[in-house]
Amino acid sequence: MQALLKLSKAIDGLNAFVGRYVIWLILAATLVSSINAVVRKVFHTSSNAFLEVQWYFFAASFLLAAGYALEKEHVKVDVINAKLSQRTRAWIDVFGFIFFLTPVCLIVLKYSIPFFLQGFHSGEVSSNAGGLIRWPVYLMMPLGFGLLMLQGFSELIKRIAFLRGLIDDPMVKRVEKSAEEELAEAIRQAKELAAAKKAQNA
Repeated sequence: MQALLKLSKAIDGLNAFVGRYVIWLILAATLVSSINAVVRKVFHTSSNAFLEVQWYFFAASFLLAAGYALEKEHVKVDVINAKLSQRTRAWIDVFGFIFFLTPVCLIVLKYSIPFFLQGFHSGEVSSNAGGLIRWPVYLMMPLGFGLLMLQGFSELIKRIAFLRGLIDDPMVKRVEKSAEEELAEAIRQAKELAAAKKAQNA
């Protein structure tokens, strides 16, 4: 089980690495959209390539960060689930990962990999004038669902380890302070320290 927990940690690290950088694609999509809008309004021209790269970026950020979101940001809003015991919730997750998440990911991989390969070998290009090649965005489907399935496997390992009493409840999210919160805390502590020194000197 310890070997599986190490594998789970490695998968978590992989998806955390991908998630930290893929999120910048949302900013890229926003910038491309803004530039395209300005060019269209000011110069009365546009490009289908700009429009397509915008949704390429969005598709990549959405699909590639799915595994990261499952582990870090997934929030369950279920009044029934919230009233269940930790062990019952863990068993529900085990059932869901095995019988729902994994089969869906396998089905998508079964069809998306040949779809990507066909587009890659044919050099398929958008039917829109000035459009882009299609295979990069097709590649996001198997990559995204592959990462999601890996994260599901990692979560399954953690639920089983919890049920066996080897680790704490993995469903309890450890809230980490943001950089802004850490800065505010540092400023507050500095002010308190300065006030304490002033009081001592008085």
